Amino acid sequence: MSGVGTRNEADRHAWVEAAVRALPAGGRLLDAGAGEQQYRKFCGHLRYVSQDFGQYRPDDSPHGDTGLQVQGWQYGRLDHVCDITAIPEPDGSFDAILCTEVFEHIPDPLAAVREFARLLRPGGALILTAPFWSLTHFAPYHFATGFSRYWYEHHLTAYGFDLAELTPNGNYFEYTAQELRRLPSVVERYAGARAGLAFKLLSRLMLLWLGRWSARDKGSSDILAYGWHVRAVKRDGTAGR
Repeated sequence: MSGVGTRNEADRHAWVEAAVRALPAGGRLLDAGAGEQQYRKFCGHLRYVSQDFGQYRPDDSPHGDTGLQVQGWQYGRLDHVCDITAIPEPDGSFDAILCTEVFEHIPDPLAAVREFARLLRPGGALILTAPFWSLTHFAPYHFATGFSRYWYEHHLTAYGFDLAELTPNGNYFEYTAQELRRLPSVVERYAGARAGLAFKLLSRLMLLWLGRWSARDKGSSDILAYGWHVRAVKRDGTAGR
């Protein structure tokens, strides 16, 4: 069967790894919203500092088992347990900031961008990923379904960043295939039914076609993708607004 719709996480991890490894050795990096600090292992050449609000507990959701929760979540030792919009570090104290799959969980992501602009030195690198569209996850800390390329182009430039890279992860066909693969579990959970043999046969055929269309894709990420991979550089003389 075609692997269409299965590369969201793997391709994102590969991009983040490459972006982090490319940072100059010895620089001070803030992993903002670090979670389980999965990218720490790529930061041996950097002075790594982790931050998270540290409050996600999947079993403590006030709405019960809502959305896509992650069981067995372990933050590990965090350097800063605080709000991402008020990190107790001096102005210009970081050479790079990594923030991946976090913005949808922040009530005011623009306040986080402002804080990143304060914390980065001029010429410092901002490495971002966030969904273009996402289902509810990490409830109740899910405040936005996603961010388009235009969100980054508008807001990052307004807060003193120059965009060095803005690359889509996946495309419309890949995203559609991802959700088609997810459909049986959603049907079982929310409709109390099971996807039968007819659905399995039809979905195999649909995945085959989605794979072919994805291979011929000419820019469908304009309307939908898994998310955007963003690298930005703080301009000289800016400290947020």
